[in-house]
Amino acid sequence: MTGAGEWTGRVGGVWAKEWQRTDRSFGELTDRLLDPTALSSFSHALDIGCGAGEISIALATRNPNAAITGLDISSDLLAIARERAAELPNVAFHHADAATWHLDKAAIAPDLLISRHGVMFFDHPVAAFAHLRLLASTNALLRFSCFRERNANGWAELLQGILPEPPTTPDPHAPGPFAFGNEDRVSVILRDAGWKDIAFEPLDYAMIAGEGEDALEEAVAYFLRIGSAASAIAALEGATRERAIANLRAMLADHREQDRIALPAAAWIVTAHAG
Repeated sequence: MTGAGEWTGRVGGVWAKEWQRTDRSFGELTDRLLDPTALSSFSHALDIGCGAGEISIALATRNPNAAITGLDISSDLLAIARERAAELPNVAFHHADAATWHLDKAAIAPDLLISRHGVMFFDHPVAAFAHLRLLASTNALLRFSCFRERNANGWAELLQGILPEPPTTPDPHAPGPFAFGNEDRVSVILRDAGWKDIAFEPLDYAMIAGEGEDALEEAVAYFLRIGSAASAIAALEGATRERAIANLRAMLADHREQDRIALPAAAWIVTAHAG
């Protein structure tokens, strides 16, 4: 489980250092999430769990007359986002939890609420989405991505397979990467929170872990820093740890496609309306 305490501490710091690799790993997913044909015109977009700011920056660049607000609970990631968006006058980032954040009285209610893999970490998801609906304008569009279930995500299965012992199976509904994997559960959460016209689009995509001449070593370094496998390997010692790293390198080498390392990933693009 990844909770708010981790994102505000060590986890957020690690992801801030790895933002470029992380953005690249989500490249195909990001393009689909931001597909202009799927986004209606908007005046104010709220980027939930904005991280290092890629979604906010893309929206601000493409829609210079719209206001973009990015929210995240990691001060480390927000520092990166603010630096990247320094030349964009229509984007602002706030250190806040979207589940409890409130608009300034003079602010325009958001008519687009968007998130790239930032909504699976709410401790109380129904309450969080109900709060977001109250913030939103009438008939605002909600659009977010999340991983489908763990067994649909080859990258997760592959990383688990490199470890000497499989980790304890976590509660599938606990806050974390796969908490929104089950379509029926997410539908109930959104419906109970008052959202309408809920729809799911499955997307299978390539998670790019390394690219270029040193793609393999780059991918190894990435997975030794990011995710549950990184934590599990860090807890190992001696020959057991070295064996796990060797397994990781061999697995990634098997997934080299010319000058990149690509692992299979599976997500939902979820849409709903406030009205």
